[in-house]
Amino acid sequence: MSGRTRTRACPERTCVGCRERAAKADLLRVVLIEGACAPDPRGTLPGRGAYVHPTPVCLDQAVRRRAFTRALRAPGALDTKALRRYVEQATVADQATR
Repeated sequence: MSGRTRTRACPERTCVGCRERAAKADLLRVVLIEGACAPDPRGTLPGRGAYVHPTPVCLDQAVRRRAFTRALRAPGALDTKALRRYVEQATVADQATR
């Protein structure tokens, strides 16, 4: 045998809020659309992306540290209302399934 395994490596990304590494599937991709942070749950929107855990805690940390502005290389402050609404809905839906 060649010693190779058939398991595939899982891509990892770093959350811009808590700075912890996690599987790409566990994080929410965020892109910049017209000066606002937009959620990209499928990961297919064009442009530079930043990753964050879909929890209010990590989102608050990222906003407080201005991590989205740095990660997306955007000038000035960004609007995160749509992103916050998406995370809150995802949190409520997650709690309802438990």
